[in-house]
Amino acid sequence: MVQIAQKDAHALILDAIDRGDFRPGDRLVESELADRFGVSRTPVREALQRLETQAVLMRDGRSLIVATLNHDQMAELYAVRTELEALAARLAAQHAAREEIVVLRQMVDEDEALLGDAHALARANRRFHGQIHLASHNRYLVQQLGTVHRSMALMATTSLAAEGRGEAALSEHRAIVEAIARRDGDAAANALREHLSRAFETRLREEARRL
Repeated sequence: MVQIAQKDAHALILDAIDRGDFRPGDRLVESELADRFGVSRTPVREALQRLETQAVLMRDGRSLIVATLNHDQMAELYAVRTELEALAARLAAQHAAREEIVVLRQMVDEDEALLGDAHALARANRRFHGQIHLASHNRYLVQQLGTVHRSMALMATTSLAAEGRGEAALSEHRAIVEAIARRDGDAAANALREHLSRAFETRLREEARRL
């Protein structure tokens, strides 16, 4: 039972960070998390230690806070993410079931209704990319991408909040899906790389405006 509780506490905290309930720099208090999630303090303590090891949390004196990515860390993360995601798209073009491609198309269609709501679109974006990961049918790649996407949650803002980025991102998503549907691995990988390059460029531009 302790192992289940520990897993739940870890997942609950990660989900809260992913939703933006806890932002980079926020202090996480063991007792408050236990009350919030309705679990005992022991699994919360173990989950916090694990998240610190995973670099999701960092020390600030005696406290644990949600980690913040600096400029270089963000660039490094995008470099790794781009190559792994491009591989996932290439493999999806080879291995995705017809039904998986249908679902990917439906996701892009349904996400049109979320334009104008950056936070909802960001959640949908994560689901879309996650579906491509699964469609690669490579468990080790999925595991590595899961680690990368945990780190993506440490970015304080979403590039989809930038003016016009939501519409462009959905168009890019559609190009990725159609390349996968054509079973064109090179095109799928290139479309994914271009998509993330545009996202990174947008994020850098928004970051520069805050200087």
